[in-house]
Amino acid sequence: MAISFLNRTKHFLQNPFFKLLLTSAIYTFWVLWLETYWLFFGLIIITDVQLTRFVNWRFWRKRLPKGKKHKKITELFDSLVWAVLIAVFIRIFLFEAYSIPTSSMEKTLLVGDYIVVNKLIYGPRYPMTPVTIPFTHNTLPGKKTRNSFVSSVQWKYNRLRGFGNIQHNDVVVFNYPEGDTIIQQLPDKSYYSMIRQYGYKPIKEKYDLLYRPVDKRDNYVKRVIGLPGDTIKIQHGVAYINGRAEKHSKSMQFNYSIKMMNEADTSLFNTLDISWYDVQINEYNSIYTVPLTSEGYHHVIDSGIFKAIVKYENIDPTETSRQIFPFNKRYTWTEDNFGPVEIPSRGYVMTLNLYNLPLYERIIRVYEGNNLEVKNNYIYINGILQNTYTFKMNYYFMLGDNRHNSNDSRYWGFVPEDHIIGKAKMVWLSVDKTKKFPHNIRWNKTFKFIH
Repeated sequence: MAISFLNRTKHFLQNPFFKLLLTSAIYTFWVLWLETYWLFFGLIIITDVQLTRFVNWRFWRKRLPKGKKHKKITELFDSLVWAVLIAVFIRIFLFEAYSIPTSSMEKTLLVGDYIVVNKLIYGPRYPMTPVTIPFTHNTLPGKKTRNSFVSSVQWKYNRLRGFGNIQHNDVVVFNYPEGDTIIQQLPDKSYYSMIRQYGYKPIKEKYDLLYRPVDKRDNYVKRVIGLPGDTIKIQHGVAYINGRAEKHSKSMQFNYSIKMMNEADTSLFNTLDISWYDVQINEYNSIYTVPLTSEGYHHVIDSGIFKAIVKYENIDPTETSRQIFPFNKRYTWTEDNFGPVEIPSRGYVMTLNLYNLPLYERIIRVYEGNNLEVKNNYIYINGILQNTYTFKMNYYFMLGDNRHNSNDSRYWGFVPEDHIIGKAKMVWLSVDKTKKFPHNIRWNKTFKFIH
């Protein structure tokens, strides 16, 4: 009886009409999600593939008489094509894997962590640069100075409906806002930082430049501190959102200078699992500068093997006009004392003046594509005298958990919504690159959700 039921179920599932109905239902749901209704014509192709078979859509696979099998190479190629299509679909609409190259999010994310990014939560972004080599981001494998895409073909920004919105303290992956221009000979250096330091003309004359569209800029991961409409202020290293102190993560770190009893004894740093990427040594007076969480700080205090410990805080704004956003001498901000700054939201009408213009100039000019000029102390947008501006997108303020070792919004400003990729959800593998296999696998970090 059970065998008969299983056989009937098997025949039902193999019925071409059932397969057509199931495939059409899934495809219809996908088209409704995309809100691109001309794709319903694809149901004709699905019907032909599943049922009528008037056209051989898999042209590389010839139709053979019944009972005769294809060559193994044909079957292999057929499987490879389907595998690539499924992988591309998952990468665009569902999930994508990334690796962590820097320590800006220690201890939340470590150098050598491999993470899964969920694109469904905020809604996946349509490809903006569709002509690209599959499974590459912005460069050819092994060649940091060769683009893996064609930038002449661009689609407008559009995001599908997600299951939620960006919230405070979310760990988010996004495209680096200042990554639109790359110095070909120095791909790891910030072009805008170099311009501020040496001037535009010397950089233009000495180096070759590459230009990248939004979705082909380098991927960054940070924690969301400010949402659209929030006002952010940082005092003594602590961020305040609309006047309230941020929620302290256990992973948040600040730099401390430590004078050890025995300068050669670094065992304490190993005990605290401090990344050696972040350890700085002043050989003149044997002072170590290291990032510590609140727990790590109290561990050092309790250890009693130090002469002095001082939390780092930059209170000298002398050089920060070239380093700290908005790069203007009117703003005497540092990475530890910053703001207040209002984060723009879509549709918000802001009064513009010469004082707050440096904060929003890049948004108006670059992210939202306007022509902006200042003539005789008056602001002109697209040739029209303006004293207000209506923002077209939402913006976010991001900080790294490793506060004194993070390249974040304090150094380049706001993150536009069209730069958002997805939410970092899980570490699926964690590798300590300073050790050899199998001791390099951090099992306590592998398959752990990100908070």
